[in-house]
Amino acid sequence: MWKTEKNRPYLITGPCSAESEEQLNTIANQLVEDHLVDMLRAGIWKPRTRPGSFEGLGEKALPWLSAISTRLNLPVCIEVANSSHVELALKNNITNFWIGARTTVNPFYVQEIADALVGTNASVLVKNPIHPDIELWTGAVERFQKVSGEEVGAIHRGFSSLQTSKYRNIPRWEIPIELKRRFPELFIMCDASHIAGDRNLIAEVAQKSIDLGITGLMIETHPNPDQALSDAKQQVTSQSLGLIIKQLVLKSSSAGSQVFIDQLEELRAQIDKIDEDILQAISSRLELTKEIGSYKKDNNVTVFQLERWNEILQTRGLTGDRLHLRKEFIHRLYETIHSESIRIQTEVIENDLAS
Repeated sequence: MWKTEKNRPYLITGPCSAESEEQLNTIANQLVEDHLVDMLRAGIWKPRTRPGSFEGLGEKALPWLSAISTRLNLPVCIEVANSSHVELALKNNITNFWIGARTTVNPFYVQEIADALVGTNASVLVKNPIHPDIELWTGAVERFQKVSGEEVGAIHRGFSSLQTSKYRNIPRWEIPIELKRRFPELFIMCDASHIAGDRNLIAEVAQKSIDLGITGLMIETHPNPDQALSDAKQQVTSQSLGLIIKQLVLKSSSAGSQVFIDQLEELRAQIDKIDEDILQAISSRLELTKEIGSYKKDNNVTVFQLERWNEILQTRGLTGDRLHLRKEFIHRLYETIHSESIRIQTEVIENDLAS
């Protein structure tokens, strides 16, 4: 379904919002002429956070997209958030949809749309939920796979967060990687525009996604981005998109050279040995945690000790810095270890009380 014969990633491009028939035709013509589009995207219904923002033209814009699709022999794709959106789109011969992050968070919404697609030949791309919840994303993909089979893919658009970041939505690349592990054959795209939030960061995000084996890009394009009615800062012209794609360094998921394969396997063998040592060390650490749990119970001390936790974060952070490890990585690592330690100590105390 999502294949391109060109020496570039599969591209879904077009404006954040459909603003006029002229705007859609202008950008579609440019993208086709420059060979920079496999599927044209445009927001018809825009779920804006606050009232008063441009919320799309709705049903009015559907015939425009349908006409462009016919004229240019170009598939078009829109976001749908409920069954009525699906019905209106199908009436206009539009059968390619993406599910927005705000919709993916709610299984009721997802199921409603999936039910509306039963018996159609629609394709569906599921954006990740707003927050980094792999189970919600997995569940949404599974619901659509039941009705659309292989015509289901996913879009990584990053995650909302209160932490400061140069990105509009923090990538958290490990989550789409986990989705790929769960669905090895699933087509996954990167919505570089929504992760970046700034047109100057789109190339960086696009390259990172390619480096991780993501084979499709969704990038918002507009004839005059600065005048766009929504998300102006993250849209680019067709010419700028061409430069971004031209500068991408494409990667292969494998290499045929026997020398490369032998060297790679040697390095992986070293990693396997180190991983075994790491797991053995963690196991020994958690065994000590059990002893600490029993000692705390005997002395009527709470499981969680804030002073000790702060000490761990500080000292391990300093050690990590000395070893050139990122502070954020060390923090996440020890949050996981600490959470497991708390669980074990709590279990020790509860079992002792039960006996």
